[in-house]
Amino acid sequence: MSQTILAISGKPGLYKLVSRAKNSLIVEALDETHKRIPAFGTDRITSLGDIAMFTETEDIALYKVFNAVKELENGKVVSFDYKKASGEELKDYFTKVLPEWDRDRVHTSDIKKLLQWYNILINAGFTNFDDLVPTEGDNIDDREETE
Repeated sequence: MSQTILAISGKPGLYKLVSRAKNSLIVEALDETHKRIPAFGTDRITSLGDIAMFTETEDIALYKVFNAVKELENGKVVSFDYKKASGEELKDYFTKVLPEWDRDRVHTSDIKKLLQWYNILINAGFTNFDDLVPTEGDNIDDREETE
């Protein structure tokens, strides 16, 4: 079952698409609060299924990177404190996850965000990252335009 997991620019964390309203999407936080909020057309909303990481050869879908982290961590949350880790520690860790990552275009802040999102998904009980692959009917842009 594919789920629409969203990142909303300017809002921390990840959100699950719950419903569509006339001029907005209703999303639920994947953290322990499960707070529901509206996301409007003016918000920059991105489905995790539409995000990829830069590599030296081709872009790799985010769900594949999450699967690589899951394999490295044996399905548990990240084993080190990525929030306090140095840039070199983050780069060394990410090299274990994705050896061919593009060191020029992927920043340490991108690695931190990826690890934060991975932990959020694991803590929310989301372990099948293949469900992040968008399927037909998962298009969040099928909402009415507002002016």
